[in-house]
Amino acid sequence: MAILALRGEPLGRVEAVLFDKDGTLSNSEPALTTLTEARVAACLARVSSERRATLRDLLHRAYGLHGGRLDPAGITAVASRAHNLLATATAFCQVGLGWPEALALSEAVFSATDQPSGSAGGLVTRRPAAPTTAGLARLLAELDQAGVILGVISNDQTQGIEHFLAFHGLRHHIRGIWSADHRPAKPDPGAVHCFCRELGVEPGASALIGDADSDLAMAVAAGIAHALGYTAGWAAKPVLAAGHPLIDHWSELTVL
Repeated sequence: MAILALRGEPLGRVEAVLFDKDGTLSNSEPALTTLTEARVAACLARVSSERRATLRDLLHRAYGLHGGRLDPAGITAVASRAHNLLATATAFCQVGLGWPEALALSEAVFSATDQPSGSAGGLVTRRPAAPTTAGLARLLAELDQAGVILGVISNDQTQGIEHFLAFHGLRHHIRGIWSADHRPAKPDPGAVHCFCRELGVEPGASALIGDADSDLAMAVAAGIAHALGYTAGWAAKPVLAAGHPLIDHWSELTVL
């Protein structure tokens, strides 16, 4: 166990820290924005011209894309690839397509815009991986050296998480991964319980750090001792529920 401190103030003893990935470990907004714009363009190419304006508006709102920026609480930023695909199919339905055709078109769009070698937030990416958030390597090394068990719990697929960690030379710090490929998945509190059992730790002796209210609510429901919000992973800071300690830079979190 080690004592975590935020801006010099002790939070308490922890035996494990669980991290979200996109928007927390990874500065994935540029790649996710590019992906979102590609998905929108591919969707519009598959409908008649009179449906395109309505579909574009529906997709922008569904994906959380506003003025070339992503909403940190939007479905692209927070949800899995599968949930993004269902949202896309729903948008197709709202412009008059039947569900079987809408689902088939959505699957075609996602296959066309996905690329080989890893993924982030449902995006299958080419190397290199998205950059880490500032100061991350120092923090992971410090926690690891202090004997804290580190895990990643994310709605990305396992392949994407592994690619990101390996690309940045961080995999040796991480004891385990819980991804969209696991069941239950985020934001089910059962995902935390199962992951903690796999890591051999207790939720009540752990901290969880994420950039979304769904992360923090999941942590509280699962009995995590310290649910911490991370705010520096997006161009527009995520607005998180009151009552949670917030981290604006990894240098603020230290081990005593």
